Amino acid sequence: QVQLVESGGDSVQAGGSLRLSCAASGYTVRNYCMAWFRQAPGKERAWVAIIDSDGTTYRAISVKGRFTISADNAKNTLYLQMNSLKPEDTAMYYCAAADRKTCGLRPSNYNYWGQGTQVTVSS
Repeated sequence: QVQLVESGGDSVQAGGSLRLSCAASGYTVRNYCMAWFRQAPGKERAWVAIIDSDGTTYRAISVKGRFTISADNAKNTLYLQMNSLKPEDTAMYYCAAADRKTCGLRPSNYNYWGQGTQVTVSS
């Protein structure tokens, strides 16, 4: 059974940093595609960053230059380093994992989800 458990969400001021973690069990990170999504109240869930099985990363334009996705095989954990946070980054952040090596941008492209971790950025 696959389990993804996120942690690291918090309330911070604009300009601050956070690192989100997603500990995986029953699933090996970097074997397939993994991603971070976020969902703000009243908005659709949207992709933030993706890492494929080759280690290639992709970031949404809104977070490029500020967020970095990475994976630690030894710890079987996915990370999202978030710097220069803005109020518009406020959302619930979700870790997602796929059963395929081809990465997609839609939530429907991912088979497994964590419970989410809340990030709140105040101005």
